[in-house]
Amino acid sequence: MDANAARTTAEAPKEASEALAGIGRGIGGLSVAIADLSGLVADLSILGTYQFERAKQAVQAARAMRDANQTLEKAMSHTQQVAEQASSLLGQSTSAISEALETSTTALRQLGEGSLGVQSGLGQATEMIARIQKASAAIETIAQETQLLALNASVEAARAGDAGRGFAIIANAVKGLADQIKTFTGENAANIVALTASLKGLQHSAEANAAVAEASIRGADDAARSNAQLAKLTETVELLVRNAEDMARPVRENAETFQVLGGHLREIAGSIKTTHEKLDVAHVRADSILDISEDFMLHVADTGIETDDTPFITIAAETAGRIARVFERALATRVLSHADLFDRNYARIPGTDPQQFTTRYLDFVDAHLPDLQEPVLTLDRRIAFCAAVDVNGYLPTHNLVYSKPQGDDPVWNAANCRNRRLFNDRTGLAAGRNTRPFLLQTYRRDMGGGAFVLMKDASAPIVVNGEHWGGFRLGYKV
Repeated sequence: MDANAARTTAEAPKEASEALAGIGRGIGGLSVAIADLSGLVADLSILGTYQFERAKQAVQAARAMRDANQTLEKAMSHTQQVAEQASSLLGQSTSAISEALETSTTALRQLGEGSLGVQSGLGQATEMIARIQKASAAIETIAQETQLLALNASVEAARAGDAGRGFAIIANAVKGLADQIKTFTGENAANIVALTASLKGLQHSAEANAAVAEASIRGADDAARSNAQLAKLTETVELLVRNAEDMARPVRENAETFQVLGGHLREIAGSIKTTHEKLDVAHVRADSILDISEDFMLHVADTGIETDDTPFITIAAETAGRIARVFERALATRVLSHADLFDRNYARIPGTDPQQFTTRYLDFVDAHLPDLQEPVLTLDRRIAFCAAVDVNGYLPTHNLVYSKPQGDDPVWNAANCRNRRLFNDRTGLAAGRNTRPFLLQTYRRDMGGGAFVLMKDASAPIVVNGEHWGGFRLGYKV
């Protein structure tokens, strides 16, 4: 073998290693891109779910509006029918009432005027009776004087003897006539008194009737005004009927419009649902491609060839071992019981958002894990975080920078209060449940408020006395 051949044979493994390392870097870059794509597809899927729900709500709202408009249309149609019937009846009633009121008003006025005429006639009759009384009194006076003269004439005739006999006869006749006149005037005076009393009673009754008649005339005038108001009311009802028809027309149009809109919205909702289903499939496929690329990175790392990820894998594995030994000593010294260390009953911490939890071993890990985790952050500037998680993705003790007390802002809390939380997403669960020597993943880290950071996650299992507790995660920027 010449020197060139020997050199070529010696360089072959080195070139192969460099080639594999280059492939590993390429696969790593591909994994990052796929992780980003998978995250975007997941975001679109979530957005599609949100849009689909909103579209369904819009369809339901349109259906409700259509139903409401149809109900309103029916109610307005019924109201319009009732109003038309009421208007018709009211018009008929108004006409009948108007005629009756007009007739009654005329009769009342005639009655009032007649009553007032009777009162006036009674007044004139009273005046005539007064004049008759005066005349009767005068006649009675004359009769008395005539009686006195006849008496004197009779006396003188008697003195005259036979010569005055004829004069005496005349005097007696005059006296008899005077007596009859006196008797008649007496009876006439009594009748006049009775007639006067009757006329007074009739006068009082006529005055009362006149007062009632005047009130009736005023009532008739009021009734006439009421009838005019009733006529205006009839006009108002007729206007209401016309307005009801005007209002019912746009309601019918709205119902028809919402019927069409509901159809369009159902089509949109169906389209969004189809898109959402396709995005779900795309997300699954993107995750499958990501799994393949991550498996390929693991195969490259398993060959022992140095890649950009090798230092982080080594740090993760060594730190996981240290944490396992701390747990084993706690069990051996009975600082913790097995039930305490493997407690999976996550108790909610009230008033936390995002939700935080506590376990029986929380105080212990809060006291001991920072001494193992904090120094790791200083080993490489690309390291963003490191923390131990159990098999369910529960992260009890985070780095101090991410373990601040929660405040009132959930977005700020999501980025700065990441301890005591369940990260049971794809990456968190895989890191906690992996039992191979190490796991290398690529993902988008959710920092809250829609902010994401592309990361790689190197993790190694934490095995305590042969029992898998969880894993140690080391996240670093790409």
